[in-house]
Amino acid sequence: MKHLIIIATLMVSGTIHSQTNFEKGMQKAFSLWEANKWDEAENMFERIANAESDQWLPHYYIAQMNSLKSWSEKDANVLKAQLDKAQEHLNTAMSISKDNPELLVMQAHVLTNWVAFDGMTYGMKYSGKISELYSKALKIAPDNPRVVSGKAEWDMGSAKYFGQDTAPFCKDLERALELFANFKPESPFHPNWGKERVEQTVAACKE
Repeated sequence: MKHLIIIATLMVSGTIHSQTNFEKGMQKAFSLWEANKWDEAENMFERIANAESDQWLPHYYIAQMNSLKSWSEKDANVLKAQLDKAQEHLNTAMSISKDNPELLVMQAHVLTNWVAFDGMTYGMKYSGKISELYSKALKIAPDNPRVVSGKAEWDMGSAKYFGQDTAPFCKDLERALELFANFKPESPFHPNWGKERVEQTVAACKE
């Protein structure tokens, strides 16, 4: 019994140590990102991902960083390298955390990056898949503000493209704002972004 208690204590202390290292690493990565040191932040997330094989969050943020960089990228080769990296880490994250609505939203963003870069080439290829991702995420997490706002923005863009009324999606975005007001992430490191973007879009709806 004494040996079992010692083993159990060592296991618990090891878990606490691992969590502490994970938390310190994530805090450091976010600090670098906030200081606009994107490369250093991404490298830190990669080190965490390599050390913490059961954590989906560092992979998520690597994917997000590469998606964000790709919105303004004009070079096809650079864009492909960034989005391929984002996809690689998303695939890993999805293998760790199944049917995760945050990951489904990020997957939709990465595919939207391709459509935004070359709508003629990737619009037909990915539009249906993006809609499916948002619909699936909405079924899993109907009160997640990033799910609601992401789907509304995608549907609004589609409506504009086909000359349809966008007013119903403005209402969805207003609902997303309400959801942001009450949303509490699982930890300081879980996704908690998007409110400012929705505020801007809702304001544009009212103009």
